[in-house]
Amino acid sequence: MQKVTSAAAILGGSLLVGLLGLGWIVNKTANELKSYERSVTVKGLAESEVTANVAIWPIQFTVASNNLEQLYADVESNTQKISAFLKQNGIQEDEVTLSPPTIVDKLAQQYGSNGRAEFRYNANQRVTVYSSDINTVRVAQTKLSELGKQGVVLSGDMYDSRTEYLYTELNTIKPQMVEQATQNAREVAEKFAADSNSRLGKIKQASQGQFSISDRDQNNPHIKNVRVVSTVTYYLVD
Repeated sequence: MQKVTSAAAILGGSLLVGLLGLGWIVNKTANELKSYERSVTVKGLAESEVTANVAIWPIQFTVASNNLEQLYADVESNTQKISAFLKQNGIQEDEVTLSPPTIVDKLAQQYGSNGRAEFRYNANQRVTVYSSDINTVRVAQTKLSELGKQGVVLSGDMYDSRTEYLYTELNTIKPQMVEQATQNAREVAEKFAADSNSRLGKIKQASQGQFSISDRDQNNPHIKNVRVVSTVTYYLVD
């Protein structure tokens, strides 16, 4: 009987120790899981100023005449003047493309109107420069008045005739900018953690925002501002 009592006592003690150990493990695990619930989400910004590497420059002119044959001759003459002007100012021949001229017969568009246009035919022609030499293009643009002195009537509204500047080398600066945005986010998170008497843990989740490229200002569209925002969530630990 005494042996049975001793065995029961040993078994009971073992169970008690096991339950205490299990309780400690459960409590420790619960505390760790609870600590993982504490986190902070921050955003990191990276910006870079770059110069465009492609210029698309449309040059549009208009000619008018009552003689269709003369109209085409004038279009060809003006096109040659523009081509010569571009060549003299450093624009390569393979950087220049011509669009088919648009011819309008105003007489056919009057639809019974009693008014009579001074010139029956009107032609619009566009010469487009596609170049990676930004400086050469910008210098040539300042000399457009030379074409006016040769009788070339430049036309087009502000949207159609404006030069478009592109930056196509984004992949070369992406890694550096992502690193900068992530570092910026970490600095913000560390400040938040310090203010809450905590330490910054591992990254819980991170996402990279889209890169945006915009003109730095209206007067310098060839200078671009590249921007990206990264969102990072960090664990907070005591």
